[in-house]
Amino acid sequence: MKRFIDPRAFRRILLSQFLLAAVSALSLTLCHRPLYASPSSAASPADTCARPAAGSVVSEPPDLRSKNGILEISLTALNVAQSDGSTRYCFTDGDGRESPNLRVHPGDTVVIHLRDAMTDLSHASADASHAHAPSQAAGLCTGGMTMSLVSTNLHFHGLTIPPTCHQDDVLKTSLQPGDPSFEYRFRIPDDEPPGLYWYHPHIHGFSKQQLLGGASGALIVEGIERAKQEAAGLPERVFIIRDQDLVNPNAPPAKSEPVVPKFMIDRDGDAANNGTGFGKPAKDLSINYVPVPYPDYPPAEIRMKPGERQLWRVLNASAITYLNLEVLIGHTPQPLGLIAMDGVPIGYGLRGQVGAANSQTHLGVPPGARVEFIVQGPPDGETGLLVTRTVDTGPGGENDPNRMLAKIVPATDAPEPRSTLAASPPPLAPPDRTWLGEVAPVRVRRLYFSEKLVDPNDPTSAVEFYLTEEGQTPKMFDMSSTVPNIVAQQGTVEDWIIENRSQELHAFHIHQLHFLLVEYMGRAVNENFLRDTVNVPYAKGQLLAYPSIRVRVDFRDSNTVGTFPYHCHLLEHEDKGMMGTIRVEPGNRTPGQPVSTASTKAGRRASDGSMK
Repeated sequence: MKRFIDPRAFRRILLSQFLLAAVSALSLTLCHRPLYASPSSAASPADTCARPAAGSVVSEPPDLRSKNGILEISLTALNVAQSDGSTRYCFTDGDGRESPNLRVHPGDTVVIHLRDAMTDLSHASADASHAHAPSQAAGLCTGGMTMSLVSTNLHFHGLTIPPTCHQDDVLKTSLQPGDPSFEYRFRIPDDEPPGLYWYHPHIHGFSKQQLLGGASGALIVEGIERAKQEAAGLPERVFIIRDQDLVNPNAPPAKSEPVVPKFMIDRDGDAANNGTGFGKPAKDLSINYVPVPYPDYPPAEIRMKPGERQLWRVLNASAITYLNLEVLIGHTPQPLGLIAMDGVPIGYGLRGQVGAANSQTHLGVPPGARVEFIVQGPPDGETGLLVTRTVDTGPGGENDPNRMLAKIVPATDAPEPRSTLAASPPPLAPPDRTWLGEVAPVRVRRLYFSEKLVDPNDPTSAVEFYLTEEGQTPKMFDMSSTVPNIVAQQGTVEDWIIENRSQELHAFHIHQLHFLLVEYMGRAVNENFLRDTVNVPYAKGQLLAYPSIRVRVDFRDSNTVGTFPYHCHLLEHEDKGMMGTIRVEPGNRTPGQPVSTASTKAGRRASDGSMK
């Protein structure tokens, strides 16, 4: 099976001994106060968007489960300023618990009453908000199209639900402080793959800040053990990895790290990729809100019974940080039994493929993506590590170095995980729909990522970001435009060839559907799972053609009818224009906009196998 990112970039720096030596050198004081308050606790203003201390034991997010086919909850969007000038953001339920897991089943109805209780903080500048011209349908949604740091809405990443108001619209829905509670109401499709999805605000221009502040949570469609029998009976854990501004931005690197020859920053002030695997990262990381700050990376603590097998559901809810996850015991990477990617079980929908987990030693997870895998904990007397290895983001990218996330501590008195999968579940009926890889596309489109640089010789100087269909003029996404960039027809399947013409790694994501990766860098890929987020390699000067991927995009589901975005899931890129919209029209009428001549010619070229 093809690796999710070129493994050569991951194995450039072998860091097992460094990571283990660094852990043994740490002197940690563990804080065991749980982050997630009990339902009876009353939150004080000081506890708004509370965070545990570095080195804390990782607590499980609270579970909110559907009952009798309905999950009805209240969520409140909150923010609070910090003494270092940063801002925390979070969603809390009716009992004040942060970022609850929303657990549902296929066929369930979800009702969320969302309220915006954020305050306009003094550091918000005059240009920190803007109003977009309302469309004809804007009156159906809230906010008058004002989008700012204190606006909110919800995107249900990965779910195949309609992109309409009160369901999964992010183009018109914008809730403001003081607005009445806004109701989201949608139905989980009967054939929604069981797995890990998530929710987060999608306020254009401000998504990065709100996700860096922590506004995100997991959504689980139950039943994965029915699709992957090897997961049956396993205890499960939900780990949300988020990034945040550096807690210690002026600190020198740890003494245990090798000397990094140079330090560069990009135009946003983040540490730029230095190609070494070490040095100051662009952002700190946290796991279930336990921070793991630069430069020493004091790891959080995950406790589990010695040698226990568990299903780990891991969400990369970072705004800009790529992950390359690995579990080490001693100096040895452990096998990770991958059973689902981006919410879709491996082999789901492919005839005859419901069997064993896909064994990997590391898992590349771009921002927005999810992995679900079986892991066996260390035996009694040994300590394991959950780490993320360096990711080569390109000369224009941020620095994502090797670092620890958590130490895995075996303990006979480790608490039982809150959720355990059914031990003898009935097998899940295979989907009625033909496997996407067996469907011929009706057309081939070509799109490309590109950037506008202040200094053409400095790849870190990008100020505008574009995602363009071949034949159109590159431009920043305009929220006020009512004309979609692409028009497709429900009931069809298309192939999209996506090039990267920048010197920075990008992550392609599209709302409302999953796609199949069929080519990577011009070579055929035979993957047996679907995705909703995928990396597109960065351009290198010595290449004769731009790096590209080819994905098969699925518009067969009637829930894809409507207008929705596709974008880079590095949110500072999306916020600065690297986004477009597609309108999927009902299958019983001809699309209102013909395919452009340029797109048609590009489709012929791609069908011939030629490269631009």
